[in-house]
Amino acid sequence: MREILKIAIMDMKLLFRDKSLRAFLVLPLVIYALFLFLLPWLADKYVFLAPYLYLFVILGTIENTQTFCFISSMVLLDEKESGVAKTYGVIPLAGYQFVLSRILFPFLITTLINFIFLLVQPFFSIGLISNLLISLLLSLVVPLYVLTLNLFAKTRVEGLVFVKAFNIVVLIPIASFFMPQFLEYIFSFIPTFWAFQSLNFIIENNSFWAPMIFGFGLYFTLIFIVAKQFLKKHFL
Repeated sequence: MREILKIAIMDMKLLFRDKSLRAFLVLPLVIYALFLFLLPWLADKYVFLAPYLYLFVILGTIENTQTFCFISSMVLLDEKESGVAKTYGVIPLAGYQFVLSRILFPFLITTLINFIFLLVQPFFSIGLISNLLISLLLSLVVPLYVLTLNLFAKTRVEGLVFVKAFNIVVLIPIASFFMPQFLEYIFSFIPTFWAFQSLNFIIENNSFWAPMIFGFGLYFTLIFIVAKQFLKKHFL
């Protein structure tokens, strides 16, 4: 546990040294401001927006995850470029512990950001337990995103290219809300589809357990598979 904390602290130090990464910490505050001040005003002024407020909330939660999707991805890619990743390869730390040290804190911080966001957004009342569960599910995109991106990219420049592609994949299940019901499941292989559906069910006060359980199962399966590949490549 001590080594896990040590590596996590080193990540945070790099974050605060790098101005380009530090700037992304402002993103959740911008989203909070938009939902607390601008969007309520727009919803009052333009009533046609009312049926789409649930989509704005879903978009807000997934945009909150982008902060640490980007930051953590760039930190790991920086290690590859600088050769630091090779030194981590000789640390007496089990593979799963190393992965945990890199994704646990970004995941927990993102969960907290989304939990607070869903608590303070003024449009829908969401119970605390439902809020916590959906915040955990939504935030699992961070470890999956970070580990997968680092399988494909070797440098930060390459990473920026893949970030654009990955963001499209993360967001594209939103399109399911505009499709006939028999077509919406074409995105079911993308984990964010189940997170979006779960949040929508919560907003509509419907039972959300089925999509949520499936979402957790899909996320954990994919993270396990990707983490094994990540450990084979990251230290080379």
